[in-house]
Order: sequence, then C-alpha cells, then structure tokens
Amino acid sequence: MTFTGVFELDYNERLADLLYGDIKTAPEDYERMYPRRSLTEGARVTRFAPSPTGFLHIGGLFTAFVNKLTAMAGGGVFLLRIEDTDKKREITDGVSEIIKGLLDFGVEIDEGVIGFEKEKGNYGPYQQSRRGEIYRCYAKSLVQKGLAYPCFCSENGLEEMRSKQEQCNVNKGYYGKWAKCRNLTYEQQEAAVRAGRPFVLRLRSEGDENRRIVFDDIIKGKIEMPENNMDIVLLKSDGIPTYHFAHAVDDHLMGTTHVIRSDEWIASVPIHIALFKACGFRVPKYAHVSPIMKEEGGSKRKLSKRKDPEAAVSYFVENGFPSQSVREYLLTLINSNYEDWRRANPKAQQSEFPFNLKKMSPSGAVFDMLKLTDVSKNVISVMTADEVFEKSLAWARE
Repeated sequence: MTFTGVFELDYNERLADLLYGDIKTAPEDYERMYPRRSLTEGARVTRFAPSPTGFLHIGGLFTAFVNKLTAMAGGGVFLLRIEDTDKKREITDGVSEIIKGLLDFGVEIDEGVIGFEKEKGNYGPYQQSRRGEIYRCYAKSLVQKGLAYPCFCSENGLEEMRSKQEQCNVNKGYYGKWAKCRNLTYEQQEAAVRAGRPFVLRLRSEGDENRRIVFDDIIKGKIEMPENNMDIVLLKSDGIPTYHFAHAVDDHLMGTTHVIRSDEWIASVPIHIALFKACGFRVPKYAHVSPIMKEEGGSKRKLSKRKDPEAAVSYFVENGFPSQSVREYLLTLINSNYEDWRRANPKAQQSEFPFNLKKMSPSGAVFDMLKLTDVSKNVISVMTADEVFEKSLAWARE
C-alpha cells in the first residue's frame, strides 16, 4: 500500500470513530445474524413497506397483492415491513390499520409485522424505528471506506446554494463544486463535531450525470437514466436514516429479491443502485407498478385520498363488498388474461391462476366501480344461503 493509501485509511478510520465511536458492531456481524435465505430455484422474496401515516389506499392494497402473488408463484416469502421513521406524520393505530386492511382482503403476511408489537420471522425487527443501530453500523462502514462524510451546512446555507444554482441554470442539489463539506480536512470536521454542530451524513457519490445506467424493469421494460451524481443524505441530523438508505440496508439483510413498488420511485432508481453498490449489496430486480386511475370528465387521474371515498380500502368493507370479489376484480387489473382463465375455470381457487408479473400493463389501470359491483354479484351468486347469512351478519356486527 502506498503512503497515500495508508494516510487515507487512517483518515477514514479516524473520521468513522469520531462520528460513530459508540458503534462496536461491523456489517459482518449483521451478515451472520441475517444469513442468506435458503430458497428453492425461482423462489422470490417480496415486501410491502408502507408508512403508517394514513389509511391503507386501494393502490397500496393493489401493490401488496402483486407482491403477495409474486412470492406465491415461486414458493417464496411475502413480508410486511413498516417504514415508520417519520414519527411526525405517523397516525394513531396506523400500523394496525395497515395490517387489518391487508387481512380483510386475504393478503396474508408470511413474515414481518403481524400486530401491535408482534412480529414473525427471523429477519426482524421489521419496523425501521427499531433498527437504528443497524443503519448506523452500515453508515460507519461507508465512512471507513471513504464513501460517506459529514455535512455541516445549515438550512439557510442550502437555500442560498439552491438560489445560486437557479441563477446559474444548473441542476439543483448537493454535488460537485456545490458540495461544500465534501473536501473538509479532518481537523475541520473534528472541530465542528467537538463544537456540537449538527450534521447529516452524505454519500460521497462517484457518479457522473453524463454517464447512463440501464436497468430492466420487469413491468416497464428497459429503462435508461443518467447516473446519480448527488451526495444524498444517508442519516439525518437526528441520526434517523432517509428512506433511500434504510430501504437498501433492509432489503439486503431481509433478502428481498424483487422490489415491487409504485412507479413514482422510478426517478430514485439511480440513487438506489448507487447505494446498493456502495454498500457492496446485490441489486434487486425492480418492477414498478402504475397507479390506479379514475376517469373524470373524459380524462384520467389518480385516485385521490381527499376526493374519492373508494380510495380507502375500508370503503369496500363498510359497503359490504366480499373480500373475494375485491381480489377477483383486482386480478382482472393485474393480468389481462385473468377473465379468460376465470371463464375457463369457474370453480377454481384464485390461487390456482398462473400469475405472471411480466404480463402486468405498464400503464395505469382504470378503477371501474360498476365492474366491481358486477364481479361481486357473480361471487355472491354462487355462495350458499348460509354463507350469505353468516357474512351479512358478520358485516352488520362490525
């Protein structure tokens, strides 16, 4: 090793101890604690990872159902992880509402959070608020590798930077010459820490916006985007991780093979790929689901939490739609060949349908209440009188 290499190693180690001297674990400890899963060939591990900041949206149920079907298709695992690091926006009983919403519509949880302070599985905790030391351990490791650094910029300083970027007509963000704290000396960093100045931890990006990344989205197809060159925040000043960093650590340790989520996250894929690679993790396969739409005035828009009562899954419970019929209808949106399969197999269980993630439409499906009602009518028509009575009575009681 050259003198420069020894110096850099010493600098990175000293900085890591300065910032996270209380962390005595290493990533290798967690790799042993959470060993690679023993999966059969073709088995997939998927996750639904909502924040408990509101009711379960029909789009959330749709995405969770797709994750469950993907895991079931290969004999894999579907887990529920709660991303609850934003305590200011969390609502009372938000976790319970999510779990109830999934179970009301037959989306059974194989692993993860299953109730108030209840979990099952060997890869927990499954609530991010209980995984703080894990994130700090991996953050310290990135500092030791020279891939992360503390940033002491104030909000006013960042706002001033953004104003200058607007004047210069360049991309906004913390990168390149705009990353003021990127090249501070150890002495400057130590003085700031000793003085108690708050800091966030940033990724030292090695990306170049002039280079492109290409990834195959299972639903959308091949996508090409500029490489990430932003020094994004990994840990906030209170030590809480950003979504970007936390989900990368969690998906790695929990063995997630397929990240199936809303297509609003496509823009973040370059950041996520950069994070997986910086941490030395295998990049999962991506599948981005389009939002459920509503027709209005001859055009389409997303189902709105504020405008549309049917956006909340509780609406369907309250109005007496059988959970089986809601799943039946969602399956027609998920795979276009489901209706033909159902006509050919009128008495088959939904689980017998040969679901294929690649057959999902890359564009948003339109939610049709009339069609859901018609599907429900057909589902109820084949129930016995006793079933109708028991389900009606249970609904009335609730």
